[in-house]
Amino acid sequence: MIPYGRQDIQQADIDVVLDVLHSDFLTQGPMVPRFEQAVAEKVGARHALAVNSATSALHVACLALGLGEGDWLWTTPVTFVASANCGLYCGAQVDFVDIDPRTYNLCPRALGAKLEQAEQTGRLPKVVVAVHLCGQPCKMEAIHALGQRFGFRIIEDASHAIGGQYQGEYIGSGRYSDITVFSFHPVKIITTAEGGMALTNNDALASRMDLLRSHGVTRDPELMTHEVDGPWYYQQVALGFNYRMTELQAALGVSQLERLDDYVATRNALATRYDEQLAGLPVTTPWQHPDSYSGRHLYVIRLELNQVRVTHRQVFESLREQGIGVNLHYIPVHTQPYYQQLGFRPGDFPEAECYYAQAISLPLYPTMNDTQQDLVIAALRQSLEAS
Repeated sequence: MIPYGRQDIQQADIDVVLDVLHSDFLTQGPMVPRFEQAVAEKVGARHALAVNSATSALHVACLALGLGEGDWLWTTPVTFVASANCGLYCGAQVDFVDIDPRTYNLCPRALGAKLEQAEQTGRLPKVVVAVHLCGQPCKMEAIHALGQRFGFRIIEDASHAIGGQYQGEYIGSGRYSDITVFSFHPVKIITTAEGGMALTNNDALASRMDLLRSHGVTRDPELMTHEVDGPWYYQQVALGFNYRMTELQAALGVSQLERLDDYVATRNALATRYDEQLAGLPVTTPWQHPDSYSGRHLYVIRLELNQVRVTHRQVFESLREQGIGVNLHYIPVHTQPYYQQLGFRPGDFPEAECYYAQAISLPLYPTMNDTQQDLVIAALRQSLEAS
């Protein structure tokens, strides 16, 4: 089976993790701050806070921005459920904005139209989560301009996008957002096994997220509410969580980060080769915005079903039967049973649903070779030609 994604673990990664195992600290040691500093310097952010998953990063980001009961969070329906669930964790209500049919990201035009309607009803969002699907950044300048006009805060869910760029700057620099979130899951661009990170240029937001990721407990006298009893003293000053990253994970991240640019370059080369080899087949290959340099976490094709005699499901199942580990990213969140119970219905976001009816994620990972890619292409051609 050729998987849709796969981590690349080299001897240097193993060695640095073993060094931590032989050290004095398995958690809350020097490696997590080292990883945070390395990522912040790489992308040009003021602060980086490592946590145990991107979901945790989204949660503490929402809390730091003051999201709570009576508030609204908006995001795209074409994402993993965590991009929406983080709003529900805070007691807020969640809504969606349909996608741009070309980029598959949240559509700024649709966002603007929905904001104008929401302004009339007093239901403007407090937070908008802009998801960089497949690694291609959203049109952040346009979204930021809308945020300035309508007063919402912006989280970039860049779980797919570390190492990519927007308008010549690394994603995570925070020019057009309050907080950016990265994921280090094994199939992502670099991995810490599990893990995530929240980046910001705002000192107060960084301090709040730092507090929330570790139980809301502090030893900083400036954050305490009454007199310090002694050098042993700590206070819980907020309701926080145990979202810390371990030293082992951070060490792996430090090592992987050294290969980040190479990984992204390889992914882009593989994607370009797919573009060339799939030309002429009844599929739509991913369009890339000229302002962007995608992290290329995923390579999603859309089947042109009006040109073939097979169904979406038949093509997907045929590829799996031929040993090609395709996947589908993602089932629109508003169609999930939990969100249906909240009142969403099929037909609410037609562009997202049209995308879902046609999309297939082909294998793409940095150790993929031409022979493996050729097998994927041949299997896809055979699946499309079946009758």
